[in-house]
Amino acid sequence: MGKLFGTDGVRGIANVELTPELAYKLGRVGAYVLLKENKNANAKVVIGKDTRRSGDLLETSMISGFLSMGIDVISLGVIPTPAVAYLIRELKADCGVVISASHNPAEYNGIKFFDHRGYKLPDEMEDEIEGYILRNEDVSQRPTGEGVGTLTHFENAGEMYVKYLKSTVSNDLKGLKVAMDTGNGAAYEVAPKLFRELGAEVFIVNNQPDGLNINLKCGSTHPEVVQQLMKETGADVGITFDGDADRAIAVNELGEVVDGDYIMAICGTKLKKHNELHNDTVVATVMSNIGLDICMKEHGCKVAKTKVGDRYVLEEMIQHGYSLGGEQSGHIIFLKYNTTGDGLLTALQLVDTIVEENKPFSQLSSMMTSYPQILVNATVKNENREAYLQDEVIVNEIKKIEERLAGQGRVLIRPSGTEPLVRVMLEGKNQEELNILATGLAKMIEERLN
Repeated sequence: MGKLFGTDGVRGIANVELTPELAYKLGRVGAYVLLKENKNANAKVVIGKDTRRSGDLLETSMISGFLSMGIDVISLGVIPTPAVAYLIRELKADCGVVISASHNPAEYNGIKFFDHRGYKLPDEMEDEIEGYILRNEDVSQRPTGEGVGTLTHFENAGEMYVKYLKSTVSNDLKGLKVAMDTGNGAAYEVAPKLFRELGAEVFIVNNQPDGLNINLKCGSTHPEVVQQLMKETGADVGITFDGDADRAIAVNELGEVVDGDYIMAICGTKLKKHNELHNDTVVATVMSNIGLDICMKEHGCKVAKTKVGDRYVLEEMIQHGYSLGGEQSGHIIFLKYNTTGDGLLTALQLVDTIVEENKPFSQLSSMMTSYPQILVNATVKNENREAYLQDEVIVNEIKKIEERLAGQGRVLIRPSGTEPLVRVMLEGKNQEELNILATGLAKMIEERLN
């Protein structure tokens, strides 16, 4: 068995790679690692899941693992990932688990842990859990009698989460038409409920999950679905969620896709106006479009950059106390309100900004211009993927290109983590020029590193 934890928990094809036996072990060992310092005699964990058919299979196994360790379990049922992060704190649980594979197809599933504050686990803790399982080493704890954990089904989880989200905005949404695609995922009930209770007229598709249709040609990776719904309904705003609703992508009334970079620009400037954007800084990854940097600079803000992955965005935010960060994919963190990316919160904060500004969505989204990106792969010897950093000729060529782009573009070189490739990405105003420069740089890298 290879490494279990990836960038967002344990994932695989349910009942083949992610088996009920593995889920049971993750429950037992996870309980031990997360709670071994816990002096609370009545430790409890909350568990939520998305709409995949395999969710029940894996949940029951994980529940058994926790109960066998004397941990009480509160099952939240089908609910978005960020709702679990919130409810851990609200219900004073000691940790939480989400069973979901996010935007992946229905045959996949995943397991991710959260600590008592609602944060995803650090690498060291995941490595400790993984170590026990890969060594096929069980933990010794086996309570009996009244020491065995109990299971409770919490029926009001969705309502509690919706009530909390409503408290984060000051405007009602009366008169606003919202088109929505819930991707047949975890948001299929709570998302329309949230917006309708705030007064919006909601037009919704893909809210009939059958366990197999989650993310099936719908949701945040298929914004064309909500674009079509916008055309049919004349809605003011379109929102589309992924399977576990920790991310959202929007569409304006002209049918233009508004990704996470645009959403951060719109919400970031609103937060600045209210003096709620700490240090006037938005946190983004190196893959965010340079258009975000330019837009934020024009509005007196800065952009801090991290490696790709929401955990790195969150680390940067916590370290420096920043209030807003996220990814182009629509995985956005409003740290004042939640400890992880929250698609419903993101959608609500965006729509609240549109209402507050009293402008068409397209006018707000036009504040940022997305620059063309060109990606070219250079094939190199596997051992030379990082060697471009030490090659003076390549380094000088990169400097020349950056000078040529003169602050209106950038060069990003990323060695592949799994293949003998160096990825050359250029951004700028002139796509034809970028294509020539990127191709030339990739060719030079190939020649120099082979």
